[in-house]
Amino acid sequence: MIDRRQLILAGMYGLGALSVPGVASILHARGFTHGVASGEPSIDSILLWTRFVAEQDTRLRVELAADTGFRRIVAGADVATQGERDHTAKITLSGLEPGRWYFYRFIAPDGTVSSVGRTRTLPSDDVSRFGIGLFSCSNLPFGWFNAYAHACERSDLDLIVHVGDYLYEYPVGAYPDAASALPGRLIQPSHELLNQADYRLRYSAYRSDPDLQRLHQSYPVISQWDDHELANDAWVDGAENHQSDSEGEWSVRKAAAMAVYREWMPVSDDLWRSYPIGDLATLFKLETRVSGRSKPLDLEAALKGQENLPRVLKEFRDGALNDAARTLLGPEQRVWLDTQIKDSVARKARWQILSQQVVMGELRLPGEVADWVPADAPEIFRRRAQAGIAASRAGLPFNFDSWGGFPIERERLLASTLSAGANLITLSGDSHNAWAQNLSAEGRAAGVELATHSVTSPGFEFLASGVDPLKVAQAMRGANAGLFYANTHQRGYTSLMLNRDRAVGQFHFLRTISERSTDIVDTQRVQVVHGRRELERG
Repeated sequence: MIDRRQLILAGMYGLGALSVPGVASILHARGFTHGVASGEPSIDSILLWTRFVAEQDTRLRVELAADTGFRRIVAGADVATQGERDHTAKITLSGLEPGRWYFYRFIAPDGTVSSVGRTRTLPSDDVSRFGIGLFSCSNLPFGWFNAYAHACERSDLDLIVHVGDYLYEYPVGAYPDAASALPGRLIQPSHELLNQADYRLRYSAYRSDPDLQRLHQSYPVISQWDDHELANDAWVDGAENHQSDSEGEWSVRKAAAMAVYREWMPVSDDLWRSYPIGDLATLFKLETRVSGRSKPLDLEAALKGQENLPRVLKEFRDGALNDAARTLLGPEQRVWLDTQIKDSVARKARWQILSQQVVMGELRLPGEVADWVPADAPEIFRRRAQAGIAASRAGLPFNFDSWGGFPIERERLLASTLSAGANLITLSGDSHNAWAQNLSAEGRAAGVELATHSVTSPGFEFLASGVDPLKVAQAMRGANAGLFYANTHQRGYTSLMLNRDRAVGQFHFLRTISERSTDIVDTQRVQVVHGRRELERG
């Protein structure tokens, strides 16, 4: 018998994968297989990406031009695709002009030309406006990536930010289950992702989606992993969806997932980075998942078998939850961020924007949640609802994987940005729902948060099936003083339009994800005026 893992260690995908529909075509594709992409923009440089599959490493020519016809080529270089990097290639071209659109392509030795990509450098000096598209949680079997397609039809975006859950690690039939999966939205491999070959094949499947390819082709993308690019609820030394006794060492799986992410995404190897947008803003890309994150707290485990719940909840809140040693960022990243924010304010940038993975504002479940969970819901949903209600009564958040599970570090971060005089906007994802929140520190307004809803992954409507979503949103706002706006049942994305006086956030909600369509059924606007640090209707 041939051991699949032995084949993988030899650099192969495994014979078993060939039985999955669509895998053979992915494995045997040659040439430019997955389009082009760009990222890591600066005022004078841009990183370019492609994948070219051949029997051997191949040297490609990359050209960057000021026009779509490539009559005025302004930069070029040679770059090699490497089999040891899954035939991907990345190169950074520099010496470019700030704040302008460019077009690029890769050319193979036989004259084959890739698709043409469009990208943009960051502006310098005086900047009057800038548009950002914000995305999170793109689970391919749940539906079409219509949010990506809609963003590609716009003319007012300059940059895309993806804050994670770009793909999901689960096996076919797990999330979504067979009944919820959209026919034709196939992923490979069929089993859970555990090693380098598995992660590579899943990226290959996702990046075959035409709308995801088009997004990368149309804009520079600043992206960072969250947990599902590795495994659900990951942290430094483990993950909820990793069992070391049957799945090997977490450090090996984590390293493989991170390496493949860097192969397939237009990113540098920096874990965190800042992007100055002239004198208008600074965007900070953070890593809140696996470089400095402490193990998330488990309230269900703390409550299990306990009779005196009020006492246990108080001890949990005053003890583990408020342990100052627990962290999302880690000390090195926190010092870097404090320094960078002060520098941004010192150079008189109007806005300081955090691009990071998980919801920052406080979110507690309302008591009404007990009536939302249907009687036939899985036991895990009922347990989590009960734990969430108990937590809320004790003044605790319902999601300890978010910043709510690290309140000391959150308070420290917000107090630091407030002390620096920052005009803070936090861009978040992960929760699948749309939240606009006011953030506070030391009893004062410290900034705002736009937490985007998902591209396809289900939100509260998955939990509260049959409940009026407007009542769900109303109940959530009633239970959370800082929650300015909520939508818990529709898919889409968020855009942020910056000018010198105000920042306008727009939550875009798609008509459907069950068929390819860019129809928008609703857009909700919120805004923050420079210097006020609180949301108002846009």
